[in-house]
Amino acid sequence: MLNSTQVSVIHLSAYLEMGPLRYVFFVLVLLFYGMVVGANMLLIVAIALERRLHAPMYLFLANLFVNELLGGTGLLPFLLLQLLSDSHTVALPLCFLQVFVVYSYVCAEFCNLAVMSYDRYLAICCPLQYRHRMTGRTVCGLVAFTWAYSFGAIGILIALAAPLRLCGDTINKVYCMNFSIVKLSCDDVRANNTYGLLLTFLTTLCPLALVLYTYLKILQVCFRGSQHMRQKALSTCTPHLASLLNFCLGVCLEILGSRFQVGSQEPLVQILLSVYFLTCQLLFTPLMYGLHLSKVRLVLRGLLLCSAVNTGP
Repeated sequence: MLNSTQVSVIHLSAYLEMGPLRYVFFVLVLLFYGMVVGANMLLIVAIALERRLHAPMYLFLANLFVNELLGGTGLLPFLLLQLLSDSHTVALPLCFLQVFVVYSYVCAEFCNLAVMSYDRYLAICCPLQYRHRMTGRTVCGLVAFTWAYSFGAIGILIALAAPLRLCGDTINKVYCMNFSIVKLSCDDVRANNTYGLLLTFLTTLCPLALVLYTYLKILQVCFRGSQHMRQKALSTCTPHLASLLNFCLGVCLEILGSRFQVGSQEPLVQILLSVYFLTCQLLFTPLMYGLHLSKVRLVLRGLLLCSAVNTGP
């Protein structure tokens, strides 16, 4: 056991010995990070510049893309540094900072997806009331709630974990996770575990319950509506459902890997489970919305054509 006053850095033991291959993985992660930043920024700029996209649905989308940038920045630059490092250590305050950024991203992702399902519910099930109920003030309030809840809830999580006396300094991860750090503590962590379970319930099950309710209502309206209504609902809801299912898959894999030690005997499997949890959405979301929604696709095509003309000979 280590004395708690001696723990100033956290050792990440999940990194495998890669030799020269580390530079190959470094380039791959760097390219992936560049694509994540480029794709999400392009869509944010498109929504900001095009007045036709200044509708609640697309403003919520822009908020979602901002969150993907937050998640990517909380993980990928850290992985790049660790791939070039021989020690695979991180200072404890920086470890908690990464926990704050990554966990805030997860909370905001679930909140954003729930808000977007509510927006689709109003647009499809209550079209005559949509403009009255989804006003600019409502949009700003929902966006503000998403970030306030995410930062506030994770701030409390960090406030509970930071004072703990640590009797170990090694976690079997490639990045910092709150549950892994708490397990190193030699203090009573019942408050941490209780709050962690409550936060998991509020952050995952409540938004998923809202999504389930809204989509059941949407399905009822679509079955009673015309073919045109069904096609319109399908075109706007498919990317949202695909994004939600993909993210839930990543979360389930991470919970299985962390809580129940799935893949603990296979380091590579454990690494893939952890990394997929955070990277699954970063590029999937902008590709789904950028390619599937016709209005977004047309605006992107116009921006790219204008850029090509301006940079041409």
